Amino acid sequence: MGGATTQAGTGKDRRRGAVVAALMLSMALAALDSTIVSTAVPQIVGDLGGFSVFSWLFSGYLLAVTVTLPVYGKLSDTFGRKPVLIGGSVLFLVGSVLCAGSWNMGALIAFRVVQGLGGGAIQGTIQTLAADLYPLKERPRIQARLSTVWATSSVAGPALGGLLASYAGWRWIFLINVPVGAIALWLVVRHLHEPVREKGPRARIDWAGALAVFACGGVLLTALVQGGVAWDWLSAPSIAMFGTGVALIGAVVAIERRAVEPIIPGWVWRRRTIAAVNLALGALGLLMVAPTVFVPTYAQAVLGLAPMAAGFVLSVMTLSWPVSAALSQHVYRRIGFRNTAVVGIAAALLILLAFPLLPYPGAAWQPALVMLLLGAALGLFQLPLIVGVQSTVGWAERGTTTASVLFCRQIGQTVGAALFGAVANTVLAGRLGGAGSLDSVAKALQDPASVADPDRLRRAVAAAVDSVYVGAACAAALALIALLCLAPRRFPVLDQDGERGGERSGEATSGAAGNSAGSQDAPQYHSPSSQRTD
Repeated sequence: MGGATTQAGTGKDRRRGAVVAALMLSMALAALDSTIVSTAVPQIVGDLGGFSVFSWLFSGYLLAVTVTLPVYGKLSDTFGRKPVLIGGSVLFLVGSVLCAGSWNMGALIAFRVVQGLGGGAIQGTIQTLAADLYPLKERPRIQARLSTVWATSSVAGPALGGLLASYAGWRWIFLINVPVGAIALWLVVRHLHEPVREKGPRARIDWAGALAVFACGGVLLTALVQGGVAWDWLSAPSIAMFGTGVALIGAVVAIERRAVEPIIPGWVWRRRTIAAVNLALGALGLLMVAPTVFVPTYAQAVLGLAPMAAGFVLSVMTLSWPVSAALSQHVYRRIGFRNTAVVGIAAALLILLAFPLLPYPGAAWQPALVMLLLGAALGLFQLPLIVGVQSTVGWAERGTTTASVLFCRQIGQTVGAALFGAVANTVLAGRLGGAGSLDSVAKALQDPASVADPDRLRRAVAAAVDSVYVGAACAAALALIALLCLAPRRFPVLDQDGERGGERSGEATSGAAGNSAGSQDAPQYHSPSSQRTD
């Protein structure tokens, strides 16, 4: 009997390991495709034309991923994670093949949107499955792995895109997804076996709400992405887009209040824990724009580093983040999820404020050290919130909860890109006599000989990035306030019976709760009536 039990356990571990490998491969693809196109733009434009709209290669993908996250989260709670992940992966691969066969820039942008529609399913479902597969005490390990894959792939994306575009052709940027995605898809189909749940009434899909959410998110995100770029912020197109977006928000609220199974249920914002985490991680998305977008420009323009070395200054953050995330469990088991996140974001606030104090022009190790410390602080902040909020809901609500968290983080990134881009352009214009912008700095970096006064440009870029970091520190302060004012001191973690308990008792039974909620052979716990309040 003991040998049979051991063999069964080994079989489960092997099957779970195969699923985790599939999740990591899929996560790598989704992360790569958010950045891999950037260094191949010259080759793509040279082949297809359309330079005036090439930015939509990134914006179209981002918009599709963001606005579909709530929809896929609800679908995964209704029909299970496996069909949603399989459908999203197939859609992503189809979009990749179509992108490789694009005949003009318009077609490529449209097919990037198709890719993004699949990418939204991949991102949200992977994070939800990680919580399903692992009990609470083991969840930091898988989340740290996924964070490492995401960070590494995001940083490696531009370099890989440049290599493929230079030596194989830009179409291989998309074709390379096919074999890797096919392996991940095969592993999911073969090894992911979700438990059979009791059949209830036939699920009613809120298609009207899904369409309204998609339209509202698309309009508002387009207004944010294109504002100050394609048109002025106070121009007629900008005002029209934002006005339409506000009207669509009203339509979404009206539709969702009447829906039997809304795509964005009201309890996502009525529960203090989920609402606080959503706001805090939205602020995280906002502040992350400072290092990911502006540090490479700072390293090249101010420090005079080559693009490869500039990328290294940023990449050190991806070394400390997953290590800190993996170790965070030892902290939150002692002081709780909220307090651990408070320590992390408070440290990040101080680190962000330290960046403007760096000497000019300074040495490369100084901003690299700031990035290393920032990664450690944010790992201590983000992971406890994700693990904690997923542990406060049962299987039937975990997809929606996870999607709401990721959705808010994506919205924060989009708002941050628009907001901090405007801040940087304003500072540059003031320092350079009205003739400066991020675009002019990018062109100057490509042709330094064209700059009449290099030191003036360097000082202007330094001042602009300093201002952005002050703004990022304000975003960190908002996250800190959200946690202190809204989040309960102890997260209401579910025990193995689906009942809410204090965080201490939840951790004491986390193995049982995790096995009940996450094991592929155990029945899932369902207690909707006990999950309606915090």
